[in-house]
Amino acid sequence: MKISGVDIRPGNIIEYENGIWRAVKIQHTQPGKGGAYMQVELKNLRDGRKNNVRFRSAETVERVRLDTKDFQFLYPEGDALVFMDKESYEQTTLPRDLLGDAAAFLQDGMDVVMELYEDEAISVQLPDTIEATIVEADAVVKGQTASSSYKPAILDNGVRIMVPPHIASGTRIVVDVYEQTYVRRAD
Repeated sequence: MKISGVDIRPGNIIEYENGIWRAVKIQHTQPGKGGAYMQVELKNLRDGRKNNVRFRSAETVERVRLDTKDFQFLYPEGDALVFMDKESYEQTTLPRDLLGDAAAFLQDGMDVVMELYEDEAISVQLPDTIEATIVEADAVVKGQTASSSYKPAILDNGVRIMVPPHIASGTRIVVDVYEQTYVRRAD
């Protein structure tokens, strides 16, 4: 589906220069002279390259629709991750760097959504939040106010995040996977 260059929105997947790109950030600019344009930061979904491109309103790009499929994470294998299609039970192996920092939050048996372009895996969406256990948390510094002070803590998956002072080692918390931030105490 063709769309105008100024209609690109963050999250849109477009075909550009023989590649598949995701719009990460956009900025609409109307200079005093000349026509308006859209400054778009693109990320290549195949190799991770980033590119900044200006699109004028007269330019059109091909918007790509990705197929989504439910998969289950099975196990890590070196620098690769093994997933299973929940319908056909076929296994798919993907490179760990396709998931970026979110790969640390994968848990055995976790349900994920895989985005496919012409049957090729382009990205993997994890749940927005997961439960994790604090394995190490710094002691509270006396005199700090609870409203603005957070302390460093390490989760059971090795990720370091900031948590409120009342969270101690051994506590189960809910963590935002993509922001890598504390959300709340787990129920």
